[in-house]
Amino acid sequence: MVDDLNTGSTGIGIAFRRIEPGTFLMGNDAPLPDDLISPSCFRCGDFDERPVHRVTIGKAYSMGTYQITNAQYERFDPEHRKLRGKLGFSRGDDEAVVFVSWNEAVAFCRWLSDKEREEYRLPTEAEWEYACRAGTTTPFPTGNELPGEFHKNARRTWFPDEARSTADNVVPLTVGTTAPNPWGLYDMNGNVEEWCLDWYGPYGEGDRVDPAGPPDGDFRVTRGGSHSTELYYLRSANRSGALPEERSWLIGFRVVRGSLPKKARPQRMPALELHRVNVRQDTVSPPPAGSGPPRFRGPTRYVKVPPRSYGPAFSRHNHDPAICECPNGDMLAIWYSCVEEPGRELSVLASRLRVGASQWEPASVFWDAPDRNDHAPALWCDGRRIYHFNGMSAAATWGPLATILRVSEDSGSSWSKARIIIPDHGPRHMPIASVFALGDGTIVLPCDAVTGGHGGTALWMSEDQGETWHDAGGTIAGIHASAVELADGRLLAFGRGDEVDGHMAMSVSEDRGTSWIYAASPFPPIGGSQRLVLKRLSGTCSAGSDPLLFVSFANEPLSPEVPIRGMFCALSFDDGDTWGFHRPVSDAGPTRTAETMDGMPCSIGPDTGEPYGYLSACQARNGMVHLISSTNHYAFNLAWLVEHGSPCARPSPTGRSWRTRSG
Repeated sequence: MVDDLNTGSTGIGIAFRRIEPGTFLMGNDAPLPDDLISPSCFRCGDFDERPVHRVTIGKAYSMGTYQITNAQYERFDPEHRKLRGKLGFSRGDDEAVVFVSWNEAVAFCRWLSDKEREEYRLPTEAEWEYACRAGTTTPFPTGNELPGEFHKNARRTWFPDEARSTADNVVPLTVGTTAPNPWGLYDMNGNVEEWCLDWYGPYGEGDRVDPAGPPDGDFRVTRGGSHSTELYYLRSANRSGALPEERSWLIGFRVVRGSLPKKARPQRMPALELHRVNVRQDTVSPPPAGSGPPRFRGPTRYVKVPPRSYGPAFSRHNHDPAICECPNGDMLAIWYSCVEEPGRELSVLASRLRVGASQWEPASVFWDAPDRNDHAPALWCDGRRIYHFNGMSAAATWGPLATILRVSEDSGSSWSKARIIIPDHGPRHMPIASVFALGDGTIVLPCDAVTGGHGGTALWMSEDQGETWHDAGGTIAGIHASAVELADGRLLAFGRGDEVDGHMAMSVSEDRGTSWIYAASPFPPIGGSQRLVLKRLSGTCSAGSDPLLFVSFANEPLSPEVPIRGMFCALSFDDGDTWGFHRPVSDAGPTRTAETMDGMPCSIGPDTGEPYGYLSACQARNGMVHLISSTNHYAFNLAWLVEHGSPCARPSPTGRSWRTRSG
């Protein structure tokens, strides 16, 4: 379906192949693997490649023979030369241009159209797959396998994390060095991903003629896969996407010559997810519950994913939650769902507990950057607006994360488009669900500073309600940290790892996170699959004496006097100088079997809480504390915290051996 000859070239040397009209089957509906762990072969496909549908391309178009190169793109934008070699990639004139956003690729096409007096544009997603397949129905134009010449660092990588990267992560991106597909197009499977014209959205049922993407969305489609990517994601049917302003070393583009088909019809918009349906907008004022008699509820399961789910919700692994009270009084919880934590399939799900309801709703999709590892969601509500923070990987793993922000003004019924607030992919960008505000209104977003278990936490700050952000510069001891502001303006934080004298480290900053000092805390260290909570409880005591709540895990009994194991609470009424009222996060019932993360059994009883989970907590307007683990929801008030607690006072930090370190 293509001419034997090139269809000429532009004045800047872009060659084309003419693609004739035709019909093909778009997508992949091969059966899922039996074990639901990973695709058993390249014939398996992702959920967003279904349903397979017949697509007719009704008009001939000319597709760029090669991806746009540095030399060609810089005729339009000479300033881009400064990005050559960024992170080591794409230095040469004939290498595919990278670090180009969708917006910039479209601007290049407009410039070229004006210059050449012909219409140039990005291909639609359907045009791209039609040209890539080139009449084939196999996973690749080369058959069921992609030959070794196409493999460019074809694996998951942690690049650019220096602690987990090596020199062989940087590969040449020279165009046209591998064999063309049957229609004479080079690098359609691999080298760099290619921007398409369409917004990303679900396929519809039935035949289509010259389809376009949905009329709106968060992500623009990318196709073809890239270097530093597992071969599964280089299949002809595979769909990826990225935010239009995204720039990375993985994405470039090629152009099409020819006008858009007049019959192009938009695909359907995604259906409204359950957590956004019928969200009431009136503000509910529940009766005060935080200062009455002791109250405790839980564990109540909030992670409800149907068995054998395989995208975009996954029944295998659900973890890393965040929770907030919506302005209307509902509780909203989010978490990531995946097969494997480093995988590209990772998505973010949500559940809502509506005012007056006793059960959380079934899980629904909250946010999902297609084929990007969406690691580490966080929620925070200022009483009027909900903020959603998320890591967004350039590919797989949480090594190359940028950070995005969305906001909702209507209790989560609708959300702004995702906006990149920390654009360069790399360390110090992985959000933690412990967002808080300083007394002057500054929003503080903790982010892991490293990808491993030791190395600490960074604080990002915004003094303008989330518009701009800056790294405070210092590093808390321990990853997954929670921090609070003390009455004297200092910051206090606890994290996992980087222990001091065998205890969890306590970090204190006197300069808003620019530098920190460290000492041993009274608490035991925690490890894998465990994350703590540190929060200021408000409106519970007289002015100036609102307590600090600390929730963590004791892998062994806290002490002979406090034989608590598993998840426990502690309170401080003197800004962290002493801690007391330790009690497990459990009711007073007999020891029994419950479920913890991913359905694993555990014991809960009068002295025993869940053994692990990532914790997140918020305090509702009625004073109740809502705490979630990786699976379960608990709710309690201050009276419950101090009732029958063990007042194990700890010594003041005065005289402790404080330490400093660089970074």
